[in-house]
Amino acid sequence: MTQTTDPKTSDELAARAADSGAGATANFRQSGKTGSAQVDPERVALLAGSLIKAANDLVREHGVSYDEYNALKSWLISVGEDGEWPLFLDVWLEHSVEEVNTSHRKGSKGTIEGPYYVPGAPEQDSPATIPMREDEPGTPLVFAGQVRDVDGTPLSNAVVDLWHADANGFYSQFAPGLDQWNLRVRVRTDADGRYEINTVQPAPYQIPTDGACGKLIAAAGWHAWRPAHLHVKVEAPDHETLTAQLYFPGDAHNDDDIASAVKPELLLDVAESEGKNSTEYDFVLDPVR
Repeated sequence: MTQTTDPKTSDELAARAADSGAGATANFRQSGKTGSAQVDPERVALLAGSLIKAANDLVREHGVSYDEYNALKSWLISVGEDGEWPLFLDVWLEHSVEEVNTSHRKGSKGTIEGPYYVPGAPEQDSPATIPMREDEPGTPLVFAGQVRDVDGTPLSNAVVDLWHADANGFYSQFAPGLDQWNLRVRVRTDADGRYEINTVQPAPYQIPTDGACGKLIAAAGWHAWRPAHLHVKVEAPDHETLTAQLYFPGDAHNDDDIASAVKPELLLDVAESEGKNSTEYDFVLDPVR
């Protein structure tokens, strides 16, 4: 996930897909999202049966050979060994799950969470400065806006949970050499529902390509790029949490994101100036149903 070779980030550049995958897997197991006890057995039978049928239909439709079947079996084993199931599912499936589960909303559009969210980031009041290194690479960015209800009421004391990759395309806690909370912060809105966060502009990056997911991408002749983006979770009492990614205009991969997560409503309007950029983005939250 890297584009630059600044010697100050040599530890960071040594990141391996297996380490990142193991971290994402462990993070998911600790997240409380596993939820198997809450799944209706009839739904398990329906969904698992439909998935198995679809796979068998694919075999018959495309005349899958034993060599291809064994290559698939080997690859699936590698996905597990590399700990890359969170990456695989979040890149190629989560966008559809997100669409189904938020189709009722009238407020802001959301998109996938991805595999690199970590709860418990340091909390600050607005205006805030995200934790970062003294010499954090990247163009300084002021990220500001307002959080409102769908009826237009400003939501004070809402939380904008922000995290993103650095200028080399790496996330803290998923690459070596980065402080635990680097470029991760939770910011509370003021009395008018406004937030302001000083951070740096992230870079586009490739998802890890030295593991099983990278092997699939190479074998299929796909690309592995994600456009530059800010991740957010926006929370307020009695409102549904909004999970989104916000994208920068002009990025070469806004139109062919490997994760299929870009939506027109999520594009930022960035004001560029010498030494520091700024952008305003408002969030509209739906009340809990």
